Amino acid sequence: MTIEKAIPNLTSGRLLARNTIWNLIGQLIPLVVGMVTIPLLVRGLGVDRFGLLSLVWIIIGYFNLFDLGLGRALTKLVADRLGNNDYQSIPSLVWSALFLMLMLSGAGGLIILVLSPWLVHSALKIPAALQIETLHSFYLLAASLPIVIITSGLRGILEAQQRFRVLTIIRIPTSVFSFAGPLLVLPFSHKLLLVIIVLVVGRFVGCAAHLIACFHSMPSLRRGIVLHRATMLPLFQFGGWMTVTNIAGPILVYMDRFLIGALVSVSAIAYYTAPFDAILRLTILPGAAVGVLFPAFAVSLVQDPARVTLLLRRGTKYVFLAIFPIILIIVSFAPEFLRWWLGSAFAENGSAVLRWIAAGVFVNSLAQLPFVLIQSAGRPDITAKVVMAELPVYLAALWLLTKKFGIEGTAIAWTCRITMDAILYFFFAHRLLPQSPRYYRKLCMVMLGAVAVLVLARVPQDIATKAVFLVVALLTFGWASWVWAFAGEERLFLRSRAVLPRKSIS
Repeated sequence: MTIEKAIPNLTSGRLLARNTIWNLIGQLIPLVVGMVTIPLLVRGLGVDRFGLLSLVWIIIGYFNLFDLGLGRALTKLVADRLGNNDYQSIPSLVWSALFLMLMLSGAGGLIILVLSPWLVHSALKIPAALQIETLHSFYLLAASLPIVIITSGLRGILEAQQRFRVLTIIRIPTSVFSFAGPLLVLPFSHKLLLVIIVLVVGRFVGCAAHLIACFHSMPSLRRGIVLHRATMLPLFQFGGWMTVTNIAGPILVYMDRFLIGALVSVSAIAYYTAPFDAILRLTILPGAAVGVLFPAFAVSLVQDPARVTLLLRRGTKYVFLAIFPIILIIVSFAPEFLRWWLGSAFAENGSAVLRWIAAGVFVNSLAQLPFVLIQSAGRPDITAKVVMAELPVYLAALWLLTKKFGIEGTAIAWTCRITMDAILYFFFAHRLLPQSPRYYRKLCMVMLGAVAVLVLARVPQDIATKAVFLVVALLTFGWASWVWAFAGEERLFLRSRAVLPRKSIS
């Protein structure tokens, strides 16, 4: 299929819904495989080597920081050109971006190469017997950095074209291989270096698969490497602000652990982190949607700004309908869930944390839509400035609330920050793309009602009362959603989908 044939459908409701499902599948399957394989890896590698492997996974995940936001910038700028039917300038844009990413990743690899001896011998408490193979593994990771960064750029090209089916077909085996690949080494050796070699080979194959997919979907890229200096400045402008967000974001996410260790106790970190990390997995639901909507917003802003308004409203609605019932169940049965999963001590110390964080995840799920709208509109500076402005305020509130209320105070501070994020992102999204005041009044009323239900869900103490409350609340939620949330054409579509599968709600 050529680009020209794909353009008219890049923002259709059916395509975006299908791609969201593909995106979600691509994230869920590796997660399930990881849950199955991790215990096997712990037993096969031993605790020390598995801890180092976990560190390697983290490093690979954060390697994308070295692209300075160029992968996301490439998605946005390619989508802009697709929306303008400007196909001629795409090859020079793509090759210029990939060249910049190659140079930056090479510099990042050199930094890791230089820092590796200090990390292995001084910064990290690595057993002496494992230091040599760990050092060699870090060297190999430094050399493989360009593969990871170039892959993120190629993925951005496919995302701009809404090729999420192809991306998922590539992502599933490559992500699964990140967990299953080390298992293939265990029958022959327990050396960490061999495990890293297998992971690097998997990344190389994944990069090649992305490149082939890009050549297939965009044949003009095959005509040769074309560099254009004029395209580099917009890439750096967009990517630079993205990098500010990417650097400050992890500080906002992980600083709470350090403060808990300093102000409460080391054991309290476990009571906080376990429910936090578990509930944060739910963000893959809105994440699957916003990953698809980012290029769709960019195309629509060029072709039909009114379409962006529709996509934002429907996206917010569908994320709300998908995430709220799950959050309500978790808030209702937080103590029982933690007792079943981790034991009585976690249920006693972590239930309040789980409930607060669940409320924060609910708000954050909705806030992701205006967040990506702002960035797709070419204003990543707004999200970066929001993050930088709230950083000192959040750290101060985190310190005070943790010191006064312990880990529950930490969770309260995190949820309050997320709520402020949502308010600011919706505000700036409104400034960029004005919505009717009636829409925001309705959104505020719905959010207040949802929060009230979550507060009521904390009141029942015995399981029977909780179960009755939950059944009534979910039935009421389902009825209200059908009557008030869905428009007439949406209800008609849901009723007739099996009979008329070719109809679309776009």
